[in-house]
Amino acid sequence: MPWATPFDEPIGLRGGRKLHTLQEAADFIMKLPQPEQQEPRWQIAIEMLINAAETGGGWLMFARIGMLRALNSDARAR
Repeated sequence: MPWATPFDEPIGLRGGRKLHTLQEAADFIMKLPQPEQQEPRWQIAIEMLINAAETGGGWLMFARIGMLRALNSDARAR
């Protein structure tokens, strides 16, 4: 499955921006500060994105869920 594969439903971010594809989600994580990227929540999201890109199937759904969980845990921490 290519990195350009879209999620079934875009992932909404604060400010109204949306992540539509695996690549956009990966780029979003890569722009986070390095210490934040190393947090378990983001490492899990990255793993799910890679699995989706490499194998496809149900991993696309897990990648979306991983991103949503990482983003939502950020909101709960504030």
